[in-house]
Amino acid sequence: MSVTTPKGPQLAVLPTAAEDGTRIEAQILQPSGWPVPKGYANGMAAEGRIVVTGGVIGWDAAERLADGFVAQVRQTLDNIAAILAEAGARPEHLVRLTWYVVDMDEYLANLKELGRVYREIFGAHYPAMALVQVVRLVEQAARVEIEATAVIPR
Repeated sequence: MSVTTPKGPQLAVLPTAAEDGTRIEAQILQPSGWPVPKGYANGMAAEGRIVVTGGVIGWDAAERLADGFVAQVRQTLDNIAAILAEAGARPEHLVRLTWYVVDMDEYLANLKELGRVYREIFGAHYPAMALVQVVRLVEQAARVEIEATAVIPR
């Protein structure tokens, strides 16, 4: 019996670094030969304590939604950062974000500003991400909801 190993792209495992220059235990998974994505990672690997959020939307502590799509994204990311901080996690510990938007065109029309807002809150750390358009969210006036997964190194 002969066993063959399928030939496919080689996988590059790239270490990530925190903003203070220290190395964290998350790694970006980038198959060789694939184009490097902009603003997200194809995959992440990490060891440590897992922190997950529910679906987070862009409202404040009084449950008032921010006005407009970009403002709701800003508040949503601020809210995720606050949840992470409760667990002792920082944005560079993020390994996955799943975005749910009610209007994909609204998202695409605001990419530059969304990128700026993202970097202001989370820096230049881009975990694995998915973006899904949905018919609506539970809070009818919400334009975006994001779930986050982080891993705090041991």
